[in-house]
Amino acid sequence: MKHLFSVTTARFHMRDSGSFLLTGYFPGNSIAGKRMRAFLDRQELELQVTVQEGFAIRQKYARLGAGPEAVDREYCLWIALPEGYEKSRRLKVYQYQDGKRKCVFAARMRGLLKRRKLPDSHLEGCLGTENGVTISGWAVGLSPCRVQALDKSGKKLEASVSWHARQDFLEDYPELPKEENQVGFQISFPRPEEGKTRLIIAADGQSITYPIDLERPSGIFEPGASSYFGQVKQYFRKNGLKRTVRHCMRKLKQRRRARGVNYSRWRRAHLPGREELEAQRKTSFLYQPLISIVVPLYRTPPEYLRALVDSVVNQTYRNWELCLSDGSGADSPLREYLEELQQREPRVKVTVSERPLGIAENTNAALAIAEGEFIAFADHDDLLAEFALYECVKMINEYPDADMIYSDEDKITMDGRNYFQPHFKSDFNPDLLCSMNYICHLLVVKRTLQQKAGMLDPAYDGAQDYDFVLRCAEQAEDICHVPRVLYHWRAHAASTAENPASKRYAFEAGMRAVQAHYDRLGIPARVVMGEYPGLYRTYYGIPTPEPLISVIIPNKDHTGDLEKCLRSIWEKSQYPNLEFIIVENNSTEEKTFAYYRMLEAARPNVRVVRWEGEFNYSRINNFGVQYAKGEYLLFLNNDTEMRNPDCLEELLGPCLRQEVGAVGARLYYADGTIQHAGVVIGFGGIAGHAFVGSDGNDNGYFSRIICAADVSAVTAACMMVKRSVFETVGGFDEELAVAFNDIDFCLKIRSLGGLVVYNPYAEAYHYESKSRGYEDTPEKLARFHREADEFLKRWPDILQEGDPYYNPNLTLEKADFSLRV
Repeated sequence: MKHLFSVTTARFHMRDSGSFLLTGYFPGNSIAGKRMRAFLDRQELELQVTVQEGFAIRQKYARLGAGPEAVDREYCLWIALPEGYEKSRRLKVYQYQDGKRKCVFAARMRGLLKRRKLPDSHLEGCLGTENGVTISGWAVGLSPCRVQALDKSGKKLEASVSWHARQDFLEDYPELPKEENQVGFQISFPRPEEGKTRLIIAADGQSITYPIDLERPSGIFEPGASSYFGQVKQYFRKNGLKRTVRHCMRKLKQRRRARGVNYSRWRRAHLPGREELEAQRKTSFLYQPLISIVVPLYRTPPEYLRALVDSVVNQTYRNWELCLSDGSGADSPLREYLEELQQREPRVKVTVSERPLGIAENTNAALAIAEGEFIAFADHDDLLAEFALYECVKMINEYPDADMIYSDEDKITMDGRNYFQPHFKSDFNPDLLCSMNYICHLLVVKRTLQQKAGMLDPAYDGAQDYDFVLRCAEQAEDICHVPRVLYHWRAHAASTAENPASKRYAFEAGMRAVQAHYDRLGIPARVVMGEYPGLYRTYYGIPTPEPLISVIIPNKDHTGDLEKCLRSIWEKSQYPNLEFIIVENNSTEEKTFAYYRMLEAARPNVRVVRWEGEFNYSRINNFGVQYAKGEYLLFLNNDTEMRNPDCLEELLGPCLRQEVGAVGARLYYADGTIQHAGVVIGFGGIAGHAFVGSDGNDNGYFSRIICAADVSAVTAACMMVKRSVFETVGGFDEELAVAFNDIDFCLKIRSLGGLVVYNPYAEAYHYESKSRGYEDTPEKLARFHREADEFLKRWPDILQEGDPYYNPNLTLEKADFSLRV
């Protein structure tokens, strides 16, 4: 049975002992087509279902690691217990679907009754110093809870206890009124001898004991446990076998995430099984095009060629032809094998040359004998996954206009035993494509597109595939990405991928290919080598006279930050045509206004305008734009500092292109670590910065930190926007006063077909604190959740389907682009 209800909480109602509650979720976020029924022994009970949804729920289940799909809805199953239920034996809940039933919860009533009056609690932090101990957590019971600390002998310790509101608590206890959210506590007491103590949480004559060992890293054991085995044993007594197993598996997953995922194990877990492969072989698509796999051969080692051929012959999709061009010359060692192969496999076609052929010419020879409606490209010593063509044809049937398809890939060792370095790619990303040939393998193009783009060009030998990809991308109607590893690239010492110095000429050819691409599109740009071979950097031509850039900076007091921000531009940048709009909002210090007067007197291109209302980031910036005269708008936080002299030119360059609406920068914290390298939709349950916290010298996953790329959004802490685009999308949405307004703004640009570009060559410091708690009061937290829920309502598709520039095989729990568990 698919989409079984997954139970996350099982407990009695906090105010009604005759009601029992199960909370959890359905994979797919829907109860449609499912019926839930509860039984106490053989008696069916009344069961009501309520739903909680919104950002808080999404965030909660993201923390729990609920599954590969985001959980937006939590279902509460309220079960009414009859009088005398205490004498019953077992409570069971079944899910009915498609004429079948499956038990999703079962527990002995005796075990449930044992913890009916026990307070619910959790210890979240333990800080021990030489002088004292502070422990924080939460506790809730049928009546108010008490917290106390005992020493090793059981003597009560002198302690101070404070209680505070916990907004997040209300999502877990929906039956309680909002005014009863004072359940968070902090207890402080002198450090006991030997560093060991016990914390007692009591209510209604029942209590839970937490052993505390300050010599352990976390300090906290589960209630009643004195060892890791004891923790498991205690959890088992409280929750039963099934939930204990699930709990242990969740903990193991969390540990695995913390230390990274082993790709070999991950790959084995994600390969289609024998039954799935057999089902693929039996699948009959509505459209079953002939796919020609073209392969240039040049003195290929026999064992590698045989492995490639076997990987094609074993394809689960059968309508293919293999077109081989032997460009080894008159003394080719491959002739005998190729003749035998043609006799054995009628779908193999071979052309031979009496003279040695270059790579482009050799590939063109294979293309000349291809008759397929689609053409796939492969190298002579690589491998196709068994399901590669099936996945491509499946994509073609789902998207009939698709004329260019590419997939993820990995590398394989020379002996073919180990797979490593998987490249999980973005959906089509034109700016990333001009930074590197990220498309590479597997590439499948429609015959009509290949004819428009032309044959491979020998002038770009070494990067002939890169040049071909760029020409195809210019002509394609619909470029589709299959987010699965369909191609295995054999890595050896002479490979360009593993030994860049071995083919310097190839990288120079790649640079010329990107330059030719810009020339064909009529984009004034100059391409140079990037930081590493195979990466490329674009310098855009700035028109003369230079367009006016309006720099809009909201400010409230903090004149030191504002001065540093402005001076970094004045002292480093040579850009000649700037104006500065300082949007004063609610400053209280007289020195701030004196500084404003000094600025306006000393700098004729500085204007201070006053916003009189309450703080609303969107309104403040929209207000500032009303006074701007520039064709380009640079939204800048007052706690930023330009790092490189050409930062403004780097922001402006991509923004000059017609299809680009906004450009963001690479931002650093004060200690030099990454604060922003683009935004990924889905991080943290809604959106977050890519590579946040990474070392400032890191390249990132497949050089994503140091390469220009299209992203779904960038932070408005440093964002350049075309004024025409700003006006077209209606500026920042003022309903989003503080949170997500810049992301919403960028998604509006994307919804109109515009691009949002992350340019790593525009660099600045952003002195925002890494641990800064924006939402540190109940009012701020409530406002944040309202805005998060509003964002979720506006952009459900991208949140459900995933960020197109972030591969679904990568985790949303960390910002480092590591594998998803």
